[in-house]
Amino acid sequence: MDHILIIKWLHVLSATVLFGTGLGTAFFMWSAHLTGDPAIIAPTAKTVVRADWLFTTTSGIIQPVTGLMLVHGYGYDPLSPWLLWTYGLYALSLACWLPVVRLQMRIRDLAAEAAEVRKPLSDNYHRAAKLWFLLGWPAFIALLIIFYLMLARP
Repeated sequence: MDHILIIKWLHVLSATVLFGTGLGTAFFMWSAHLTGDPAIIAPTAKTVVRADWLFTTTSGIIQPVTGLMLVHGYGYDPLSPWLLWTYGLYALSLACWLPVVRLQMRIRDLAAEAAEVRKPLSDNYHRAAKLWFLLGWPAFIALLIIFYLMLARP
């Protein structure tokens, strides 16, 4: 089997896992948040944090490595505009994702504290959840644009 095909397969697979895990964990986190119940939010957030570390982090590392290998393997100019846009959008997505993971851990901890003492969710929880929600949008939109750029290579 051609080594470039294996690299391309890893790149597509990791892109799928990166986007799919992000979308899936966001859905479960948001669904738990909508219940307003700290006893539901805390374990959901715990699982979301674990999934992000296992799947999103791994895919997030594989993506630039295999991407640069493909740029080299196909002989693309690494400074071509579509690739520069891709690098920038990936950096934007990463810049949003890093605080999102910290916010997910904060949400998990605040919900667990509220569940333990059987009190409503705090203002700190609601601020963290709002910021988590807001930061998710640019990351997802950036990844969608990257998918387009990878296919179209304008």
